[in-house]
Amino acid sequence: MSQPRYIAIEGPIGVGKTSLARRLADQLDSALVLEDAGSNPFLERFYRDPRGAALPTQLFFLFQRVRQIEDMRQSELFGSTRVADFMIQKDRMFAQINLDRHELSLYDQIYDSLKVDPPVPDLVVYLQAPVDTLQFRIASRGTGYEQDISSRYLERLTEAYARFFHDYDEAPLLIVNAEIIDPVHNQEHFQMLLDEIHQTRSGRHFFNPIHTSELGLLAEQSR
Repeated sequence: MSQPRYIAIEGPIGVGKTSLARRLADQLDSALVLEDAGSNPFLERFYRDPRGAALPTQLFFLFQRVRQIEDMRQSELFGSTRVADFMIQKDRMFAQINLDRHELSLYDQIYDSLKVDPPVPDLVVYLQAPVDTLQFRIASRGTGYEQDISSRYLERLTEAYARFFHDYDEAPLLIVNAEIIDPVHNQEHFQMLLDEIHQTRSGRHFFNPIHTSELGLLAEQSR
């Protein structure tokens, strides 16, 4: 079965989408398209002062993602396979969480003026994990400005992702329980997920291969 030409990995902060995108792109010998959060000069300020820095943070990401989408459109001409760790469609989801109604109205006007026409993925992989798992992973990777992210913000974000993907039907969707399985560092888990990716061609699918009886053992081994 031929592999998808464009795979988008999505999920909340700390769920592991960038690490998975890197490994998947390497495995598939494909182009890698990553968000560059570190280049956003407003992001650190946003985590310290969400209300004061929300609009410039959001607009910087919007313009950055539009440029990346344009580059991806160009790569379509050459038929390269791509793995991305974001979908521009989720940009407005963040805007709805972080902007007040006047800022959101301005954001919508700017978005509409850009006439964004993103390519539709052949597959979207949506990684899910509870807030405490996200907090642990954020703390573990040690990015300074991320340590200011509140649990309440992560709760709102995971809820927004759940709502977004509840009705999502633009592309085949693979929903992955990323709480315990580790497809980045565990070869067996990665191979199972890779097999599922190759088999998913339409509809909505759930990937949770670890039986309940095995969860306790895996959790014990990870301590």
